[in-house]
Amino acid sequence: MKLLIDMNLSPRWGRLLGSEGFEAVHWSDVGPADASDREIMDHARTHGFVVLTHDLDFGAILAATRDAKPSVVQIRADDVSPEAIGAVVTITLNRMADDLEAGALLTIDTARMRLRLLPVRPPGKEFGA
Repeated sequence: MKLLIDMNLSPRWGRLLGSEGFEAVHWSDVGPADASDREIMDHARTHGFVVLTHDLDFGAILAATRDAKPSVVQIRADDVSPEAIGAVVTITLNRMADDLEAGALLTIDTARMRLRLLPVRPPGKEFGA
């Protein structure tokens, strides 16, 4: 799996994820620090990346556009350092790899995870209603 790490996460995530067998690139190595979330999403989609972020805006973009890609993984924790939550993230990424390759919004915190398949559907339409 190819992961594009958002600017709001430390570049240390790239080293941790690389050591766990993921292809991981920090946005600072790819594009400008002031790039919009939309630019990051477009780059991820074009180049086959899953976005790893601490920013809720990426999920909002997916809901608004109803895009099927790129997948987004949101880390929701007080301490988002790889040392604090890296093990939970890597285990969950491995467990949810097929869904992320297909298109999903995955939220991870220290106690649980939540997966929504893409495209995100309006309430009441999740199951073809």
